[in-house]
Amino acid sequence: MNVPMDFSPSLLDGLRACLRTSIARNPADVLLFSGGLDTSILAVLSPTIPAVHVCLGETGRDLPYAETVARALGLELILRRVTVEEALAAIPDVIRIRRSFDPALPNDLAISFALDEARKRGYRSVMTGDGADELFAGYSYMFHLDLERYIPWLVGRMHFSANELGAGLGLRVSQPYLDLEVVTLALTVPPALKVRYEDGRQYGKWVLRKAFEGALPTEVCWQDKRPIEVGSGFTALRETIAGLVTESDQRAPVRFLCPDHPYYYRIYREVVGRIPRPGPGEKSCPGCGAGMLAAAHHCRVCGWVEPWESPS
Repeated sequence: MNVPMDFSPSLLDGLRACLRTSIARNPADVLLFSGGLDTSILAVLSPTIPAVHVCLGETGRDLPYAETVARALGLELILRRVTVEEALAAIPDVIRIRRSFDPALPNDLAISFALDEARKRGYRSVMTGDGADELFAGYSYMFHLDLERYIPWLVGRMHFSANELGAGLGLRVSQPYLDLEVVTLALTVPPALKVRYEDGRQYGKWVLRKAFEGALPTEVCWQDKRPIEVGSGFTALRETIAGLVTESDQRAPVRFLCPDHPYYYRIYREVVGRIPRPGPGEKSCPGCGAGMLAAAHHCRVCGWVEPWESPS
């Protein structure tokens, strides 16, 4: 490996220690566990709490990774398989809780079922891996951005559906990666240690992977990033939901972002009502007309995203 000049083994020690301390400050009864890198790291640092994993039927690419980590760590793995019928029936409740028809809804459905499984088993608090991708450049779209500017900008705008969904189910959500000390440390890590080549492949979260590569199976530590809806299999719902869209749905005064989006809007109108208009100091969303904070780039009502432009 060609070690970068700004790399120091002490950084890895500091990162491990910082996350361990964060978990101690932000404990939970159960881990929402995908088997991806971020939640696998949390499992390494809190191996005594059980882990809930959700997938749609027999689909989902995450389960083999989750089972691998569970075997390696002796982790209690709670598996919840969701049927298509259950998932479709849950859509109104998720939209009502989030007050949104964002097309990322299959992602939210997976989180909602994991939270509900935890609640049904009597757990009162849940731990998530929210924030790691944003802080350590886990998304492939970030690989070619000016991360020195983009990540600090993003930190002030991060929002995670687990907070709203957890509150709707009466659960406390613990997010160790969002602890102030972890965020502060992450912002000091050079972008060259977040996005980097390893064995000829480009990876995000490189420094996180290096910090825990000895504690995790290699195939888990160096796996590709998968959105929750893909890893859990919930993305398979999109084709079914798109088939429920009517011509009337498509004529709505909204700029729809994908074939299943009109269906979510129809349910939103049924369970939430009208789209909130801009208030004082707000701008109008180009996608649905909802009010957005002047500095916002993402509409929390319809999911519209404005492209990021690096400040001069």
